[in-house]
Amino acid sequence: MAEPIPFVKLADPVHGRVDQLSPLVRRVIAANPGPFTYTGTGTYVIGRGQVAVIDPGPLDDAHLSALFAAVEGETVSHILITHTHMDHSPAAAPLKAITGARTYGYGPHERASDGTALVEEGGDMAFVPDVVVRDGDRITGESWAFEAVHTPGHTANHLCFALSKELALFTGDHVMGWSTTVISPPDGDMQAYLDSLEKLLNRDDAIYYPTHGAPVVDPKPLIRALIAHRHEREEQIISALGDSALDLMSLVPIVYAAVDKRLHPAAARSMLAHMIRLQQTGRIVCEDGRYRTS
Repeated sequence: MAEPIPFVKLADPVHGRVDQLSPLVRRVIAANPGPFTYTGTGTYVIGRGQVAVIDPGPLDDAHLSALFAAVEGETVSHILITHTHMDHSPAAAPLKAITGARTYGYGPHERASDGTALVEEGGDMAFVPDVVVRDGDRITGESWAFEAVHTPGHTANHLCFALSKELALFTGDHVMGWSTTVISPPDGDMQAYLDSLEKLLNRDDAIYYPTHGAPVVDPKPLIRALIAHRHEREEQIISALGDSALDLMSLVPIVYAAVDKRLHPAAARSMLAHMIRLQQTGRIVCEDGRYRTS
């Protein structure tokens, strides 16, 4: 069995309060706690005077008011979006309208050839960045500079942003200190997610700032544990199948027996991502909606 994941709890979260986390980094947490958002969306403000905002969050008047209070007397010049889920990007529109700042992101959610959205219900389909960002692109302000790190997996358009001056990486939902990440096909891709985790292992970032939860001050052991957890989950699936042929929803309560039942629908989405990868690697086959080992 893999070692336990070294999760990090967020101590004393207060919605709307401005927390100074480092010389360049402030955070304001939105009042949208839940099983997928933990204590709420953490919006980051980077710099002083001329500032960047990362993941402005949901459309919530109280959160926007707290964010504007946090930057009173300053100029918001950049709005950076890690990915376009409804708890991350919708507030970019009113923030842009009031500040005139440009938005930066990988792009809108991908669509199929017939125009159908390749994302679950929580996608912000309205967001289109002013500036399209790709892996390795640099985004600079007066007192800070970011490198974009494309990390598909949770979504195809997921980016992390590396603040080189502080060896910090803003990880969105790709790496969260409090929980594993939901991978929901077809936009979510387990193989891409694992590849993106391996990509971070080759970087020298010293601290992670996820959009939900506390900073992660020793990130590489966490990444290794997350990778090991996914591989262990696949072994659990193979074991649960045994010599049987089972459908997805029959497998979920077996494989995710230790997970809160409220999260089983989301767990089913991640399991589907595992099943797709297991088929790609030739370990299982699917016939008439039932899976069996090869």
